[in-house]
Amino acid sequence: KKMKKGLFITFEGGEGSGKSLQARTLYRHLETLAIPVMLIHEPGSTALGEKLSRLLKWGHSNEISPLSELMLFNASRVQLVQKVIQPALSKGKIVLCDRFADSTSAYQGYGRGLELGFIERINLTATGGLKPDVTFLLDIPIKDGLARKSTRETNRFEREEIVFHERVRKGYRKLAQAEPRRFTVIDARLEKKIIAGIIWQRVAEILKT
Repeated sequence: KKMKKGLFITFEGGEGSGKSLQARTLYRHLETLAIPVMLIHEPGSTALGEKLSRLLKWGHSNEISPLSELMLFNASRVQLVQKVIQPALSKGKIVLCDRFADSTSAYQGYGRGLELGFIERINLTATGGLKPDVTFLLDIPIKDGLARKSTRETNRFEREEIVFHERVRKGYRKLAQAEPRRFTVIDARLEKKIIAGIIWQRVAEILKT
């Protein structure tokens, strides 16, 4: 087995897609198999990241410009990659990350309208060229996703207009089309257990190689 170098798996999707739940489910499954695994999220999972996360998610909507948003997400990402992800991967761990660079392309690129090539260069600098081995994209129609979220206080992104979320969803699909080997696109309206099964099948395949 050449599991020495670790495995980097990310979960992506719009609001209410259930990606966080699926990341936790996979984490628990790997833990029960005694496979060294770590679950983290973006923005956050470092002291700096958590501070930036509060700013980005719960700050006032019009206070942060799209470009500032891009830089803040990537400032959090630099910390996370250098202090958490890379050290874990070098120890041969499986790292599960709830959102990563694709979120920035989808939200700040397709959603906010910042130039995609520019975002790619910033993301590349922040990640040091680190790419996920596998990305699970949980795709859900906007109305369904937002309906799942309606029971609690909404953050800056959830409060955006429907058209913003539509652009983000379209962006995610384009990213997945561009890298079909890395992305596994899953209909997030399926039963939770079925989704978990699809995810596990893909991961088990990789662990066998």
